[in-house]
Amino acid sequence: MKLVIAGLAAVSMGFTALPALAQTAASPVEYDLSFENAVHHEARITVTYRDLARGPVRFEMSRSSPGRYAIHEFAKNVYSVTAVDGAGRPLTVERTDPYGWTVTGHDGVVSVSYTLFGDRADGTYAQIDAAHAHLNMPATLMWAQGYDDRPATLRFRSPNPDWKIATQLAPTADPAVFTAPNFQYLMDSPTELSDHRVREWTVDDSGVARTIRIVLHDPGTDEQADVFAERARRVVAQHIAIFGDVPDYDFGTYTFLADYMPQVSGDGMEHRNSTVISGSRSLADADYGQIGTLSHEFFHSWNVERIRPRELEPFDFTRANPTPSLWFAEGFTNYYGPLAIRRAGVSNVDRFLAEIGGQANVIMNTSARAYGSPQEMSLRAPFVDAATSIDPTNPNIFTSYYTYGATLALTLDLTLRQRFTGVTLDDYMRWMWRHHGVNEKAYTPDDLRVGLAAVTGDQAFADAFFANSIQRSELPDLAPLLAQAGVVLKPRNATGAWAGPARLQVADTTVRLGGATVPNTPLYIAGLDGGDEIVRLGDTVIDSQANWDDALKALKPGDTVAITFIQRGAERTAQLTLAADPSVELVRVETTGGTATPQQLAFRTAWLGEEVAQP
Repeated sequence: MKLVIAGLAAVSMGFTALPALAQTAASPVEYDLSFENAVHHEARITVTYRDLARGPVRFEMSRSSPGRYAIHEFAKNVYSVTAVDGAGRPLTVERTDPYGWTVTGHDGVVSVSYTLFGDRADGTYAQIDAAHAHLNMPATLMWAQGYDDRPATLRFRSPNPDWKIATQLAPTADPAVFTAPNFQYLMDSPTELSDHRVREWTVDDSGVARTIRIVLHDPGTDEQADVFAERARRVVAQHIAIFGDVPDYDFGTYTFLADYMPQVSGDGMEHRNSTVISGSRSLADADYGQIGTLSHEFFHSWNVERIRPRELEPFDFTRANPTPSLWFAEGFTNYYGPLAIRRAGVSNVDRFLAEIGGQANVIMNTSARAYGSPQEMSLRAPFVDAATSIDPTNPNIFTSYYTYGATLALTLDLTLRQRFTGVTLDDYMRWMWRHHGVNEKAYTPDDLRVGLAAVTGDQAFADAFFANSIQRSELPDLAPLLAQAGVVLKPRNATGAWAGPARLQVADTTVRLGGATVPNTPLYIAGLDGGDEIVRLGDTVIDSQANWDDALKALKPGDTVAITFIQRGAERTAQLTLAADPSVELVRVETTGGTATPQQLAFRTAWLGEEVAQP
């Protein structure tokens, strides 16, 4: 394939089919991107606006990025900014704040040129080097305030004849030129320039063929690309089965921008008609484990890109964009990602139970539930979603809305299957798709409750679930729900002495607690905190991980022993009363010596799919 373009398929629906993609008659914004100094991570970019109103024009770099919830200061990587008018005359560029530039004295046309430094490839930033140009647009493109409705044209000047262009932007007759209908779509369109491979197939959308494309930039072989694509095809089919419909991709194509190179950072980031899935390990090195990120992000093609929280519409690129519904938008997606892989036969039941059980274990045992509901955790996203700060925060008051929401999805799915004949979480997702996805009617938190009541026909059940488990922090009793499927919720280490979820840092013979201790755990109650050096446990000198492990093995839950530690320069001794490890895991009853009944096996199959040979 000579040219890789996410939107290569003919436009079958046109921009007028979606209000968000409406064309305008205004002069398009023109971007010209070149990469002559790619080896030193620089791009030179020019943006031109025509038919401008009189007066100063403010140009900005974004401070946030679609799919990210924290502030990111992209302007810090922009420099050597100049501007000219329509006749090529230099214009004055004033920098009055860190985030933008003001241009005055123009003749209705302004062309701003700047150098961009980019050396992080993931779902948020830009990386430019000898191997590729990996561009997330908020980290790449400057824009003029007040002209968001204008279409844009982008010309990419590749420094390498082997590089091809992959993007959800619309193609033109010129293979180096692409377009976007407006500012929102432009900023939502990551682009990869590299020497990559392509695997694609079509899926049926009620008689309309939609193309699914994997653009793979990695050091692997064609055979490995084929294996990955085949697994992806099976997973994609399971996601489509969940919703019973394929999104009307704006150019008939959905593209996975898969970047797996040694210099690339691990991430996944959803967009309207594409997603970035990235990491430093090759497919072979990761044993195709990247399928997990692919599955999660593809579910976002429905859930969050089209079934969308109202707080994210329109996306504001000048600030953080919080919503209280990330437990649903991200958390339910975190449940369905591995579930689709299991149903596709790309993993087995035990692997699925280990993954979802690990998430449930975190939520069942986290101290953070005492400090906030799933909605509260969602609203803390701007402080944790790749956000940076110098001062430490209390790690015990936050738990991820990903794991929280996945655990809620698990309990709700099993509850629906138990209480309402023929109703599953799939039905709930389909209802949300029909009422808020197909028509792209953004939802409120209360719309989620209304949908659950409609699917179950039980308003009281929906009200109670949201009051108890969404607005508060209660969890349903998971053990009897799992028992329907012949799955056991069991202690991970029932007899061992447990001091708490301690992460030790060992340097030579010094052993320190690597993080804050957790409320109501033995180490916390004894007065130890993150950074404390552990000197002795009973009569045992602690100078290695092995010494600590051996000392605990000699004790049992309920034993009390002296612990000596150094806390901020002062040596202290306290009494440490060991407890039983509260960690749990999910396993098939067959692995515990029991037998699943025919009813349990039927329930399990209806939930997780047939157990088949993996590829």
